[in-house]
Amino acid sequence: MIRRFATAGVVAGMLVVSLAACAPAADDRPLVVVSTNILGDVVGELVGDEAQVVTLMRPNADPHSFEISGQEAARLRAADLVVSNGLGLEEGLQQHLDAAAADGVATFVAGEVIDVLEYHDGDAAGIPDPHFWTDPARMADVVEALVLALSGLPGVDGDAVAAHADEYAAELSELDAEMTEAFEAIPESTRALVTNHHVFGYLADRFGFRVIGAVIPGGTTLAAPSASDLADLVSAVEQTGVPTIFAESSSPDRLMRALADEANVHVDVIELYTESLTEPGGGAEDYLTMMRVNTERIATGLSS
Repeated sequence: MIRRFATAGVVAGMLVVSLAACAPAADDRPLVVVSTNILGDVVGELVGDEAQVVTLMRPNADPHSFEISGQEAARLRAADLVVSNGLGLEEGLQQHLDAAAADGVATFVAGEVIDVLEYHDGDAAGIPDPHFWTDPARMADVVEALVLALSGLPGVDGDAVAAHADEYAAELSELDAEMTEAFEAIPESTRALVTNHHVFGYLADRFGFRVIGAVIPGGTTLAAPSASDLADLVSAVEQTGVPTIFAESSSPDRLMRALADEANVHVDVIELYTESLTEPGGGAEDYLTMMRVNTERIATGLSS
């Protein structure tokens, strides 16, 4: 009996050792928590394997309204660095971002390192526009500033981050050149954007588009259009003769199609990826791909 118990104890001990050996090693790298999946993609490109990167916003989510679990909120407050968009974009997340900052968590807010534009029309007039990423030059400004924030994390190889940033900056420059060439081919008369949400102010400013209007008049998808808003847009579509209006992938395009029908002219409705990346294989799985797909669709839609 004593021998059996001793044997069982040895086996149990071996089992504990075996399980411990199979358990994943603790990740002692610094933790970077990112609010939106667009910024999450960019941060991942810059930091590589130097840190853990956790993105809170799921693919195809709406950055204005997505929420997080209690466990995710606790992890956010335990981060070594929190990266967010700012400028009022993360409406459903802002209380958690504020709580983390109040707890002393280091923060990086992209909207604080760019030249910010304001909305010009509607209820949002005078309010900062948070959709800076539609301009790759402004994303390049964010990348440059992120290098300092990421390189300062404990245990991170700053030279590696800087090298990644140089490579990514070159890709952003190439993207900017591609967009410039594609948009310059659009006839001046139709270089105008009608969308279901004010998201292209920075793209318009960078590449010389006119923003005719948006079905949702405010700066957030939580707003709703009135009958007069729709009537004004119908008039704008008729007067400009744009062949295409655009609906973003994170919002239903029912209102856009209703607008096209109401205008009583032939107007195509094309979907764009604007505020969220997709799952892998979904068409916009990373920032650079999203921008290239949108560029091709805008250029094709307004040149037809």
